[in-house]
Amino acid sequence: MTESPVDPSNAQDRATAVPLSQGGGGMPSFGVEDDRRAALMASLPETDESTPLAAQLAEDARRRIDLQGRRFPRPASTRIITVANQKGGVGKTTTTVNLAAGLAMSGLNVLVIDNDPQGNASTALGVEHRAGTPSVYEVLVDGDPLATAVQQCPDIPTLWCVPATIDLSGAEIELVSLVSRETRLRRALDEYLDSRERDGLEPIDYVLVDCPPSLGLLTVNAFVVGREVLIPIQCEYYALEGLSQLLKTIELIKSHLNPGLHVSTILLTMYDGRTNLAQQVAAEVREHFPDQTLRTTVPRSVRISEAPSHGQTVMTYDPGSTGALAYLEAAREVTQRSANRSHDHDLENLPQNVPTPAAQGAPTGSNAVRTDHEFAGTIGGPGMRQEEQR
Repeated sequence: MTESPVDPSNAQDRATAVPLSQGGGGMPSFGVEDDRRAALMASLPETDESTPLAAQLAEDARRRIDLQGRRFPRPASTRIITVANQKGGVGKTTTTVNLAAGLAMSGLNVLVIDNDPQGNASTALGVEHRAGTPSVYEVLVDGDPLATAVQQCPDIPTLWCVPATIDLSGAEIELVSLVSRETRLRRALDEYLDSRERDGLEPIDYVLVDCPPSLGLLTVNAFVVGREVLIPIQCEYYALEGLSQLLKTIELIKSHLNPGLHVSTILLTMYDGRTNLAQQVAAEVREHFPDQTLRTTVPRSVRISEAPSHGQTVMTYDPGSTGALAYLEAAREVTQRSANRSHDHDLENLPQNVPTPAAQGAPTGSNAVRTDHEFAGTIGGPGMRQEEQR
């Protein structure tokens, strides 16, 4: 969807762009502001599917009214979320940096750990990550304190980043011979969080760990340091292949290294509602993971793709764009979810026990055995080609 800028000549657009007033202590006056938001949203014209562009603009306006100026609730303790998917190109780094920026811009203290040798998260957050810069490599391999590598994001004061340099590309080999190779990042982060408390600094509310597109030692360290896993899933056929392998890996980590690890969140990315394939992938994921899948989907967006080339997230590059509003809404959903929910499904075992749903001509049965292609195989039936878009 191509975003359209707010028209300053339009009174309704001006109304949605007005910053919300704050009550005492910098917090919004919730009753008055909620009434004001509701009145503004009620004034928007009704749209339907016959005018998709107008419907998208109206939806963006509603999101802008509802989200602008809000302060998200702080968690009771630091939430450490690992963003992982062994498939490349599904939006792991994009999701990490934009969720982090959305949380930080909404009044929370956020730390991003760039655990990917490509260093793309460091680029998007505008922090230095040339060779020789103190980075996560020195923390993992040399045992340096995490505090020596933390940098503040230049655009958002409450957002910090531990960058990744090219040196990290050799860490997989160097870690093999080191003691406690799987837990080095966790110990470093725990010490950093404790040191902030001892020094009287504000606690970190959220830690987001970006992973490489693999299941090597760097990703294992990220799984061990995390308490929750967020899985971005691209709304295309190949993105579902291997999902069960990722869940099996998480189960192994949970069994042997990190008993508290669980999949708390699934985010659908690169969603194009005009295609049958995207709708089928989204329906499939929501059917199997109804409690973990966010209501918000992130659309394909030129603005999201452009932002890193300017050393920014889309949240600062074009905060009024469809992509930025989607990530901000997803960030709010994340804050509304408890870190540990007693009614969570056992996700790691779910794919093997859930019967295959009906597809176009696909057989069903309560005892159906599913393979690594279990999710992808139910999308559109075995004869459907990926390029069948509409």
